[in-house]
Amino acid sequence: MGFPINKYSKSMEEYNRALKVIPSGIYGHLGPAEGCFVPVSAFPFFSERAKGTYFWDVDGNRFIDYMCAYGPNVLGYNDEEVDAAAAKQRELGDCITSPSTKMIDFAEILVDTVASADWAFFAKNGGDTTTLAVMTARAFTRRKKIVFFKGYYHGVAPWTQKVDYPGILEEDVANNIYVPFNDYEKLAQVFEENKGEIAAVISQPYMHGNFTDNVLPADGFWQKVRKLCTDKEAVLILDDVRAGFRLDLAGSDHFFGFEADLICFCKALANGYNVSALCGKEFLRNTVSGLTYTGSYWLSAVPFAAGITCIEKMKRLELPKLLHEKGTKLKDGLVACAKKHNYDLRVTGMPALFYLRIANDDSLMLHQRWIAEMVKRGIYLTNHHNHFINYALSDEDIQTTIEVADEAFSVL
Repeated sequence: MGFPINKYSKSMEEYNRALKVIPSGIYGHLGPAEGCFVPVSAFPFFSERAKGTYFWDVDGNRFIDYMCAYGPNVLGYNDEEVDAAAAKQRELGDCITSPSTKMIDFAEILVDTVASADWAFFAKNGGDTTTLAVMTARAFTRRKKIVFFKGYYHGVAPWTQKVDYPGILEEDVANNIYVPFNDYEKLAQVFEENKGEIAAVISQPYMHGNFTDNVLPADGFWQKVRKLCTDKEAVLILDDVRAGFRLDLAGSDHFFGFEADLICFCKALANGYNVSALCGKEFLRNTVSGLTYTGSYWLSAVPFAAGITCIEKMKRLELPKLLHEKGTKLKDGLVACAKKHNYDLRVTGMPALFYLRIANDDSLMLHQRWIAEMVKRGIYLTNHHNHFINYALSDEDIQTTIEVADEAFSVL
């Protein structure tokens, strides 16, 4: 075989050290117990450094990274322009008693960039913004119920989870209604059955969930949903945390031809600096102003400076077009490679934010084996999550990925 197989002895040492002082060693979706790292022995646990489209683990293995820190890396790790802007602001100040006017600058560029935005409110995590959006919708409409599309992910706050999850009370989710994505008739039925009670519909721009092929909106679906929410005086919330700026710098609602009332951003907003934003329509401005919602570091200036430069650079590059081209080239190469080995590799979703599944085996075990062989040879993918393209990914990186895929398929 042509590619060396990674060893992870140092990663395991560090993980055993972490287990003594951190619950699960690594918690959340990055933890080995979470199920997207199968077999665990194929994956590194800890990184040491990153640059461009690569990261290096603590054992010195280099990876072409298609997870992009689960989305924040959109330009390339340690982008020099973004980091320089952040460093310049850090010399002046970051977390200060009175906020920097960088907050105003950042809000102005977001309002100028995002088609549906008349204002911007800043926080730290995507889940901060989805929670604020739901609170805003309930405060404005004076209604309780929220409609979700099945297969959703909007964070980990109690209202986003299910009644049988540990620590979740029935009261946390008592006002949640679930309907299938793309089923407009069912959505209209739900509104009819809950007249005057639905505060909002919340959704991703398309279904890019885990453990399932991604699903794009049907023709006209979003336009009908937009009209329904307007007619029924419900708020339309778009969770653009994952897809935002990768499809369209004006927002994924703009990409699919409608306007949300509230739109949530985070991952690609500042190329890894910790900031998120809720943007919204003028009619909701006073409602947001009246909510009690804040955090200790939400007005930190360094991420604002990084976000301004990130957006400016994405605009200059016409980045969504480039990400689409890179993603399409990768997708076509992987599908052709799989076909050569008689495997049916399904690539769904948008090319800049794609999901992989080998369809020859419904158990997904075959797919997990292939992913493991890729990771062991330096191509970082995960088993059941969608993947991300970043600007630093080169044609040579794509070609290397396809060559590794060819060897991994041959191992199967």
